[in-house]
Amino acid sequence: MTFLELVKNRYSCRSYKDLPVEKDKIDRCLEAARLSPSACNAQPWEFIIIDDSQLRDSLAEKAAAGIYRFSRFICRAPVIIVVSADKGSFLSKAGSFVRSTDFYLLDIGIACEHLVLQATELGLGTCYIGWFDDKAVKKLLGIPGKRILPLLICMGYPDDTYKPKDPIRRRAVADRRKPLSETAFFNREYR
Repeated sequence: MTFLELVKNRYSCRSYKDLPVEKDKIDRCLEAARLSPSACNAQPWEFIIIDDSQLRDSLAEKAAAGIYRFSRFICRAPVIIVVSADKGSFLSKAGSFVRSTDFYLLDIGIACEHLVLQATELGLGTCYIGWFDDKAVKKLLGIPGKRILPLLICMGYPDDTYKPKDPIRRRAVADRRKPLSETAFFNREYR
């Protein structure tokens, strides 16, 4: 499929089949993330892949407890990827300070998008999770306090009953995106 078709096929999957994800497919997704660019080549990411059912269930239970219960669907994902970050190298930290931009978060976003697009090409569904109890996840996995957990990524084979098959419904989702005329401006000042 073309790149634009790949982007159009990717969606936030919140329902998964009860099937394990093959390690070679996970590895291909991680390789796509590893190859992504980062400010000053800081590569501030680490990925902790949780596919052991007992650990995954414990992590999902703790991550989606209390006020985070709206993320309970992660309990059904065969794989949960914990994205861990540091704030980057000295140069990227200095650049972040000067520009008031957290470059390490941009780097994480790029790496994770590479990962989820590769997953889509492999027939896997993914969902970014930003609403979770990061302190509970850190404690469970023994992640040092200085590390930041910006997000989790759920991964698995999509439950086809969840994804809208009706082209009209799928188009309705795409139609909720702002048109290019409201988001892209050529050779003129911002409106």
